[in-house]
Amino acid sequence: MNASVSTDNAAHYRWGGVCDGWHLLAGDDLSVIEERMPPGAAEVRHRHARARQFFYVLEGVATLEATGVTHTLKAGQGLHISPGTAHQMRNECAADLRFMVISAPKSHGDRELAPLDEVG
Repeated sequence: MNASVSTDNAAHYRWGGVCDGWHLLAGDDLSVIEERMPPGAAEVRHRHARARQFFYVLEGVATLEATGVTHTLKAGQGLHISPGTAHQMRNECAADLRFMVISAPKSHGDRELAPLDEVG
């Protein structure tokens, strides 16, 4: 029987010095992570060679830049990021941002930096 999972019992990790992540599902073929970003936080702009990702906002407003296009995502909205697409998630608002990142296959170990002057 499968047990229910939440941020209360999932494996927790800290990233970027101020952000939190919880591995709700940590399979090699599929990863589901809930993340929390405080105001002003941002991840490093990067891309994944194999993983496709779907970012879905639970609370707050996300700024998600992908290949030079900035998307503003509110709670209940999401965006698909194809493999090889340079992207960066930011919280430019005054409140915490909570969002889900679904990756297939898992994105850990599949990350390379993407400079700002590179849009594809």
